[in-house]
Amino acid sequence: MKRRLVTRFLLAIIIGVTVASCIDEGEPYIPPTKAEEDALLAEYLDTLTNRGLDIDTTALGVYYITDSIGNGVFPQDGDTCVVKYTGSFIDGGIFDSTGDNTWEYVLGGEGLINGWNDATRFIDEEGAAFLIIPSELGYGETGAGSIPPNTTIVFYVEMVEIKPHN
Repeated sequence: MKRRLVTRFLLAIIIGVTVASCIDEGEPYIPPTKAEEDALLAEYLDTLTNRGLDIDTTALGVYYITDSIGNGVFPQDGDTCVVKYTGSFIDGGIFDSTGDNTWEYVLGGEGLINGWNDATRFIDEEGAAFLIIPSELGYGETGAGSIPPNTTIVFYVEMVEIKPHN
């Protein structure tokens, strides 16, 4: 529990510093190019690594940081996963959150971004992790809703329960 709070605190500081250094209030927002996104992501990952965080990578290329280890039961395709999550940008701006509520989805099911389907299988029941999803595994060159094109997204995900597929 203490490690989890320390990790959250460190990420909040890193995100805050990144935001403060990037703000230019006189300019309208222009979404990054893919090359700019890649550079921002590389800088973000370097900052996390330099802070001593252990970053793992899935085969598809989603980065994840295990925040807490659960009971050792990992979801399989077809299982219903019950989660709490907060979705944010690298700069810390939050675009979605379940708050105290939970959200259910079927792992491997349709309607999920590839990065989410790929990385949440590495979070065991009662565990939690940060998922850092590059745009090509998220919302790509078009974006979606409040998520601009070519934007890496970060989710903090708590795997509340796994309901096995029968």
